[in-house]
Amino acid sequence: MSPASPALPMLPMTRPSIDEETIAAVCEVLRSGWITSGPKVQAFEAALSEICGGRPVRAFNSGTATLEVALRLAGVGPGDEVITTPLTWVATANVILEVGATPVLVDIDPASRNIDLERIEEAITPRTRALIPVDLAGLPVDRGRLYAIAGRHRLRVVEDAAQSFGAAWNGQPIGSSGDFVSFSFHANKNLTTCEGGALVLPADIDPALCERLRLQGVRRLADGNMDVDVLGGKFNLTDVAAAVGLGQLRHLREFTARRRALAQRYFERIDPALGLTLPPADFVNCNWHMFQPLLPAGSDRGAFIAAMKEQGIGVGVHYPPLHLFSLYRGLGFHAGQFPHAEDIGARTVTLPLFPAMSDADADRVCAALNRAL
Repeated sequence: MSPASPALPMLPMTRPSIDEETIAAVCEVLRSGWITSGPKVQAFEAALSEICGGRPVRAFNSGTATLEVALRLAGVGPGDEVITTPLTWVATANVILEVGATPVLVDIDPASRNIDLERIEEAITPRTRALIPVDLAGLPVDRGRLYAIAGRHRLRVVEDAAQSFGAAWNGQPIGSSGDFVSFSFHANKNLTTCEGGALVLPADIDPALCERLRLQGVRRLADGNMDVDVLGGKFNLTDVAAAVGLGQLRHLREFTARRRALAQRYFERIDPALGLTLPPADFVNCNWHMFQPLLPAGSDRGAFIAAMKEQGIGVGVHYPPLHLFSLYRGLGFHAGQFPHAEDIGARTVTLPLFPAMSDADADRVCAALNRAL
């Protein structure tokens, strides 16, 4: 196999696009002397709320924190069960343990790779309090079917939309309807604040309580004193991060359009003879956070990743099924329990996809696939 030409730099799996105007805005915040949560965070929350149909939105320092706080706001705790998918970043299940509840996993639909909505109801028990669906790779779970299940069983829903900011369902932006909606703005997401997240709140939840859980439970009193009436954490977003987010929001539509164009190019240029199983071709709802083909059954994924790296192409793995991690094996989960998640988790690879990629970059990836496979 020929190595990548020295003239071609390493093409990473992802890279954030941050313009000079945003960098200048960050410098302005640093010079202002107010670098923690302040006016930029308030402006960022207002901009997010506008995207989410005017619903209350509160910014956090991570998407993980938004999931934990959402569960606490929903009253989930020890003795409760929360249903989610095994094919996700492990934080989705870790937060269930963090609040003292029990994660209950349901296998995925192999077509969408999201939680199998047909299997959820058989996993519901009298202890079930909430559902955490995950929009894997930016492809939304069917919200109509999801909320019909939740409604029948009077369950709260915490949408793990960490990967689907900018996606839509039935023409409506993710976050503009539903129960709790959690976004992540990690460095690899479609919109980044370097690290950060946001929680969209339902109408029955007091935003002030969310704010107290976000910052040590502190309630500021009119006379300048304070009280603490709930156990909160340290989850606030900084103005520095919010300035990055505000700059990113200006480009969200073009970022999404470019991701869709690159995904379309992959569909057109990847040789079917390679035996890859391509992701669902949804160019209406999906934001194309990641492009994830499946290797042919029996492939050596490690050798494939090494072969792509030798050609200067970065490849990721998102995600190993979380029930196979030692922590979750210790809770009683075991191999063979969720065969669809295990099959897809073993064969999935994440190809480069980010707005600054050129068509030539995508073609280079396709050529490297031909050599590697």
